[in-house]
This record gives sequence, C-alpha cells and structure tokens, in this order.
Amino acid sequence: MTSSKPSLEELCPNPVLLAPMVGLTHYAVRAALADFLPEGKRALWMTEMLNSRRIPSQKPNENPEIYFHDAENGLCPQLLANEEEFIRLSVPRLEAWGSRAIDINMGCPVKKALKHNYGVALMGDPHYAAEVVRMTASRASVPVSVKLRASGIPQEGQVHDFDYLLRFIGGLVEAGASWITLHPRSAGQLRKGAADWSVIARLKRELPVPIIGNGDVQIGEDIDRMKEQSGCDRVMVGRALLAKPWLLRHVPGAGVPDPDPYEQHELYGRFLKGVLRRMKEAYPVEAGLRRMRFLIVYSKAWVEFGEYLYGRVMAAQDYEELEAALERFFSTRQRILERTSLRN
Repeated sequence: MTSSKPSLEELCPNPVLLAPMVGLTHYAVRAALADFLPEGKRALWMTEMLNSRRIPSQKPNENPEIYFHDAENGLCPQLLANEEEFIRLSVPRLEAWGSRAIDINMGCPVKKALKHNYGVALMGDPHYAAEVVRMTASRASVPVSVKLRASGIPQEGQVHDFDYLLRFIGGLVEAGASWITLHPRSAGQLRKGAADWSVIARLKRELPVPIIGNGDVQIGEDIDRMKEQSGCDRVMVGRALLAKPWLLRHVPGAGVPDPDPYEQHELYGRFLKGVLRRMKEAYPVEAGLRRMRFLIVYSKAWVEFGEYLYGRVMAAQDYEELEAALERFFSTRQRILERTSLRN
C-alpha cells in the first residue's frame, strides 16, 4: 500500500524510541530524554494515552497531559479512540498542535479502557478495529500507526493465535496503518512472563510495513538481540529508559557497551534534573511533584538504594525541596543495576 505521508525512516531515523506510558511520557520526560539523543538524530516522541472524547474540548497546554511545547522534536500522540465523531474532531486538533504522526492504542489491557471498548478490547473485533484505523487515517495528513499486543481478549468461540494476529494486522494495514508496534505478550499476561520476540520476527517476514518491537529491553545488549532476532525496524523501550536514558543513543550491532554502572547513575541523575527543570517551567507544583513521584516509582527498581531516593522525593513538598533531595542523592557515588524483575 503506497502513501504520500512521511515514512517511519523519515520521521524517526534514530533506531531506539520511547514507549508510551500513562503518567510517564509527558512533556517534561520527553524533553529531558531528548537531551540524550545523538547530535543530529531525530526520533518520534510518544505521548501518554489521550482520550478522543476529551480532545475536542481541550486547549493545547492546558494541562501536563497535553503540554506539547516539545512538538518540534517529533510529537506522536497516542490516541484512545473508537467512535467516528470524536476521531473526526480530534485528528485536526492533534495536527494543529504539532503532531508528526498519530498512534492508535490497541494494546492497553486495563479495565477502564476495556470497559469503553478501547485499547486491547479492539483486538476482539478485526472489522471494527480496521474501521477505527480507516476513520483516523482518512482524516489525517500525517501517518497513523497502531500499537498492540500479540493477542487480545478473545470473544466466545474466537481463538487468538498467530494466524488471527496476522489477519488482524493485515486489516489494519489495508485500512491505512503506516507501521505497527508489537508488544508480544497477550492481554492476560499484562507485564508477566517473557515477551516472545519470535512473533515480531514472523510479522516482519509477513507484512509490508515497518514493525517496531517492544518488550523486555533493559540493556543495550537487549536492543542488539531484539534487532538481530526479529529484524524489527525500530526498538521501543519502556520503563527501563526512565532509569537508563542513554539507551536512546545505543546503535544496534555497533558493539558499544553500556556505560559503567556508576556513570549510569550520573546520567540518571542528569535525566531527573532535566525533568525537574522542565517541570518548574511548565507544571504547577502539585502536578510536578505527583509526576516526579510516579517517575521514581517506575525507575527506582534499577537504582541502587532506589527506595531511599523514593522516600526523599515523597517527602518533598515543593520544587526547592525536590531539587535538594535530588542533589543530595546524586552527590553519593552509586550504581544503576543491570536488570530487575520488572514486577514492582
């Protein structure tokens, strides 16, 4: 399927990109991570999930969820959508706010999304899922992609195997999806078990569009292995990137090892201070404190004495106290751990 819209290669020449995460991939995090890109490189920056029912009544930058002052970096909002009217109203707003691409979420397994037939619930209805893509792509001047899991929640009598997945994604591509991001776990797994990268490889062999791989990347070697084993076009990293921002500049197959664990700790500190700097410029204190605490919750598992850092951040009552807590913690030489169970 041909398209005059920009390609993934044009929009995201960097081989590694950030995964969308609720409460985490807001402006301050995106902008601070962008500091770690190699000079001259560009990436796509995924937002938090944005609800198509809310977007039509929102104003740009009215709250941290839709604070888009980093739009020039390559903004890619992730959209929860399933109704034509709200898609029709949301797409032009997202483009006016600076979007370079739009990603449709068909992978979120949380009950709130399932209740409204968003996220992974759409994987139970191939025809309607394709219509959601068609509704979006037909109204967008930018590429539309889809992020999904290896299997959703089957309807009665329905089997979600690889053949089903291939037919499902084939319908999305036919409807106008420019590329696909696969997190190769089932909806029921949530974050448990291992991501099956072989599914990414099979999709890459069968589909005519770029495939982005996502799941179980914690170190640079994981990026190398995913790329080698699956042939994916890009590697998407989630929570590990919040503790290891240098992974953004890892070049698959270049043979460059990760930084020393103590240097990693310094880089993590630089990242958090970059986040705080953007928060002070953009967010009310309460909103900034809440988001910094959430960020530490999901990155501390890789941090030596991460619980101590979390305690100091939780105790901070304003930006000055938060800055002091970060300065104190990162004044001591510590390490970033290579791996965690990712279950915290």
